[in-house]
Amino acid sequence: MPRGSLEHRELPANVRELAPKLPHPQLEQVRNERVESSRIFRFLTCGSVGDGKSTLIGRLLEDLGLVPQGTRENVFAGSEHRSVSRDKSDYSLLLDRLPAERDQEITVDVAWRYFATPTRKFIVADCPGHEHHTRNMVTGASHCDAALVLVDARKGLLTQTRRHLAVLAMMRMRSVLVVINKMDLMRWDHTRFDEIRREVMECASQLGFAETIIIPVSALDGGNVVHNSSNADWYTGRTVLQALETMPVRSPQGNSFRLVVQWINSPNHDFRGIAGEVLGATLKVGDVVRVLPSNAQAQVTRICTFDGDLEQARPGQAVTVVLDRELDVARGDWLVKSTDVAPGLADRFEANVVWMSESPLVPGRRYEFQIGCTTVPGSVRRLVYRLDVSSLKTHEAMLLDCNDVGRCEIVLERPVPVDSYVDSMQTGSLIIVDRATLRTEGAAVIVAVAPRGVIWHDSAVDRGARAAIKGHPPQVVWFTGLSGAGKSTIANALEARLNAESVHTMLLDGDNVRHGLNRDLGFSEADRIENIRRIGEAAKLMLDAGLLVITAFISPFRNDRQRVRDLLREGEFLEVFLDAPLAVCEARDPKGLYKSARAGRIPNFTGVSQPYEPPSNPEVRIDTSTATISESVQAILATLKTRGFHV
Repeated sequence: MPRGSLEHRELPANVRELAPKLPHPQLEQVRNERVESSRIFRFLTCGSVGDGKSTLIGRLLEDLGLVPQGTRENVFAGSEHRSVSRDKSDYSLLLDRLPAERDQEITVDVAWRYFATPTRKFIVADCPGHEHHTRNMVTGASHCDAALVLVDARKGLLTQTRRHLAVLAMMRMRSVLVVINKMDLMRWDHTRFDEIRREVMECASQLGFAETIIIPVSALDGGNVVHNSSNADWYTGRTVLQALETMPVRSPQGNSFRLVVQWINSPNHDFRGIAGEVLGATLKVGDVVRVLPSNAQAQVTRICTFDGDLEQARPGQAVTVVLDRELDVARGDWLVKSTDVAPGLADRFEANVVWMSESPLVPGRRYEFQIGCTTVPGSVRRLVYRLDVSSLKTHEAMLLDCNDVGRCEIVLERPVPVDSYVDSMQTGSLIIVDRATLRTEGAAVIVAVAPRGVIWHDSAVDRGARAAIKGHPPQVVWFTGLSGAGKSTIANALEARLNAESVHTMLLDGDNVRHGLNRDLGFSEADRIENIRRIGEAAKLMLDAGLLVITAFISPFRNDRQRVRDLLREGEFLEVFLDAPLAVCEARDPKGLYKSARAGRIPNFTGVSQPYEPPSNPEVRIDTSTATISESVQAILATLKTRGFHV
């Protein structure tokens, strides 16, 4: 339905519109209306594509008298275009307004609608059902109290419907209304309804929903939508509208006050306030608050809003808090009450994830994790399991593909305050962002937070003292290139030359480390990422000993090499790209690996069945198809001289 299509008109006495012209970004205006929050009920529609979600909501609006005459005529015209009669209008046209939605007869994006009855005000998110648009469904669910799940009576509970139910359970949606639609096409067969009802109840029981309501419906005819169907005298339960009017609003979570800092409001030298939304519990003038992660404390002197100052602010209100003294507070910090038990800082936790990217979630790969207003780099340390949405059983997995649901352990590069999702939906959820494209790759809810009991202990002898004894700075020389490019050969020659110059070295060779440190790893993409992560950490420890560390690994992924570079200090990572053409490397083939890979005996072989990502800007680039070993070593030594090595 286009913006403003529900134009003002006189409505029946029992029904009136609620802000029909407001688009989704103005939900806050609806929140701030002078009504009891318990009277506003937010729900989403979901289910598999073609199950009739938009048709159901359109029919609901029509039977409530909320569709203006002009809009109704447009629906009639559109229905005739789709070969639907005027007696049975295609009410999905009230919600599917994008050209792609009308052409394909499916919902593509979330459509937000607003309406009211004397009992309750409603905000409904009509979500797409196609598997490709699962991310849109997750977005809709994050704003809602309950879900209305459509099931086609002809098809039963499909995989995508089960996926939606699993996502709802993951997001702790406690109430679901399951509508068995298109019962008219099954001649309102009671037996068929019972079959699907048993299947739904079994699935809902496994997922742990607190309330599951199941209603047989014909959205096209309107049977059991607002009025009871005369064709189903065997059904004596509630209609869809009656169920929506009595389902519980999701209870506010958390008993402790939180304010996640969104902005420091300082328009002039005389005013400095901390802006954010009050969560969990009320905040009063005079309360003493603690800033996380700094633990600094101050007293609240003012609580400012657009409409004036408040003596206290309730959860859900957007406020600017003024303290009695200036503290170092930044966007993403938390304010908590000093009398409450403060959440600990965590850099490791388990989370349930919905993966929404075409590129798989791979343990060890570096992502940005956006938690509230904080963005911090980190990675998935391991996948605990993947959920099979068909059987609802969990399985071990090495990665998550697009639309997979699973649990993983996340490790951040610095500790931040977090809550579990059970304690707070707002501070216990996060999104996973690709560092290169800034595209949202996945959404997650935190299920278990590991207390930060591990700290770094400084020693009396630091890396500077160790390096001084050795007479040269610590350094990593990182060889990368295809198999056969000459990494091990040149690395050995380089170490021999450096050793002759009394440089303290350690050579880490790709084959050698797989005999011990990395003997448990294979050659899948996930294992290759973990292989390089471990080598990077080992090299970092060796730098603390003051050594020059030489590594010889294919290290095919650019992000993994960058991650090692980011571990080290500026100027300590020297990337040497041995840029030999694939044909030359394959002609050399000292171990016969290319031949085996071409024959299919070695899977995931770089250059054959797996890509190699060359460095964008290496410190040293050598074409080993033309340069000799001696020339290659000399080129590296020349660069080391510029970094303080007397060689």
